Amino acid sequence: MDMARDEFGFSEDALRGLEELERRVPSSVVTRALTPGERPGQGGVDGATRPHYWGHRERLRQRFIAGGHAAMPDYELLELLLFNAIPRIDVKPLAKQLLATFGDLNGVIAASQHRLMQVSGVTDKVYLQLRIAEAFAHRMARSKVIERSVISSWENLIDYCRTVMAHRTTEQFRILFLDTKNILIADEEQAQGTIDHVPVYPREVAKRALELNAAAIILVHNHPTGDPTPSNQDISMTDRILVACEAIGVRVHDHVVIGKGRELSFREQGLL
Repeated sequence: MDMARDEFGFSEDALRGLEELERRVPSSVVTRALTPGERPGQGGVDGATRPHYWGHRERLRQRFIAGGHAAMPDYELLELLLFNAIPRIDVKPLAKQLLATFGDLNGVIAASQHRLMQVSGVTDKVYLQLRIAEAFAHRMARSKVIERSVISSWENLIDYCRTVMAHRTTEQFRILFLDTKNILIADEEQAQGTIDHVPVYPREVAKRALELNAAAIILVHNHPTGDPTPSNQDISMTDRILVACEAIGVRVHDHVVIGKGRELSFREQGLL
């Protein structure tokens, strides 16, 4: 049997369904067609309900693309990085908190996983993005010095050492191995230690120089305290490495201590 229909052809069941829908949907909801290029969830008539950061991400991206990073404060650059790790929330507070905790962008990028995860809002994805940024910085700095003469690229060499070591929270000891033309043939981390000590064994340094057929080396280590002034232990360790290398005909060009903001050369100070 055919069901009764109104003048527009709707059945009684359909009309009851429409009435029920009207009771359940708030009257303030307005539907409309999307404008060209608009995504669902954008625009609308009720702008007052939008989050305060609505559109901020896209504006920040466009500013960066159009004008580069020179005019942008550090927290905005960090925001751009955090966009890839944290979706759909305002990351400006986290960016500012990271900078306040670690001092500057260098400190944030170099921070350990343990310390980063203590900051509220940091996730594994945030840690990954920061490690990727650090890897890019190290690779770019290293490309300016590897397989090049340290004599003609000394400033680049120091810049590389600053990038890799200046903001570490523990001591690290590296050796730069050179050939007979003072070309950098290898850069290797020999040891890591605590905030004020790193174990180094002169015999192992000399052995590695022989394995690489190096003619000379440069010693580099950092002081997490920021003060590059060498300790008595630094001086004693350097003397022992010097003796070990002289025995196999390998020259020690210098020992550079990297601090925060400045560095110290043993040779310039008359300590080598």
